[in-house]
Amino acid sequence: MIKIKRAYDPPARGDGKRFLVDRLWPRGMTKAKLRLDDWLKDVAPSNALRKQFHHDPAKWDEFKRRYFAELDAHPDAWQPILQAARRGNVILVYGARDTEHNNAVALKAYLEKQIGRK
Repeated sequence: MIKIKRAYDPPARGDGKRFLVDRLWPRGMTKAKLRLDDWLKDVAPSNALRKQFHHDPAKWDEFKRRYFAELDAHPDAWQPILQAARRGNVILVYGARDTEHNNAVALKAYLEKQIGRK
């Protein structure tokens, strides 16, 4: 099972593997507070795409289309998450304030589609 959680929400016992999926470290957070299993910077959207999107809901569909194309081009970046999800719970940790329009939400949808293909 893949879930998402803001970096500012405390880790829970049943979280499973926790992956930070942002290119930038969440402000004010320490490694100890986040309790991550890994920081997968390369699974995050490119800087150009991140800056172009800027969490604008009007650009959400275009963001997802371009982000999914980036993910398609770099399966090695997201394979660790998929492998962990096949073994147990996975949490995609993100720092954005917007809980509906962020790369973790898009990545979760993308990975669930990949799981469905297997």
